[in-house]
Amino acid sequence: MKLTTLSYNRQDALSYARRWALKRNPFYYNYDNLGGDCTNFASQCLFSGCKVMNYTPTLGWYYINGNNKSPSWTGVPYFYNFLVNNKKEGPFGLECPIDDIMIGDFIQLGADKNFYHTLFVVDIDGAPNPNNIYIATHTLDSYNRPLSSYFYTNIRYIHIAGVRKWL
Repeated sequence: MKLTTLSYNRQDALSYARRWALKRNPFYYNYDNLGGDCTNFASQCLFSGCKVMNYTPTLGWYYINGNNKSPSWTGVPYFYNFLVNNKKEGPFGLECPIDDIMIGDFIQLGADKNFYHTLFVVDIDGAPNPNNIYIATHTLDSYNRPLSSYFYTNIRYIHIAGVRKWL
C-alpha cells in the first residue's frame, strides 16, 4: 500500500453544508451545550469532501460517536493544528492569505491569539474580502452569512490542499 494524495471534493463539502447548516445530522452528536458545534459541523463538511479520517489516537482527526472522537474533530485550535501539520492519512491544509481562500475552505475567528469559532466558506463573490465571503456554521446556525457580519479581532484562513489515503 502507498499513501496517495487525492483531491478534496469541494462540491461534496458544499452540498453537505447546504443541507445541514440550519439543522443537525442525527448521525453526529450536537455539541451546542458543550461549548459549541461549529468545529463539529466544519469537520462534517470536510469529511463529506474527503471521505478519509485519521484514526491516530489524540492527534488524528476522526469521529466514531459523541464520546469517541479526536479533539481535532470538535476543538477549534486542534482542528487547525491537525490540518496544517498532518503528514499522514486524512485531509491536510495550510494557513493562507485571504486572497487564496476558496469555497470549501475554512476560516477561524479569534480574540488575540485565542481562536474560538470555525466557519465553512460557501461562496465568494469576486476578489475575496470580508464583505463578499459567505459562510456556513453551527452554534449560531448560518448559511450564506457574510463574513463581515462577525465581530473578531483575529482571523485565519485555512486552505484545504488535499487528502491522503492508503491505496
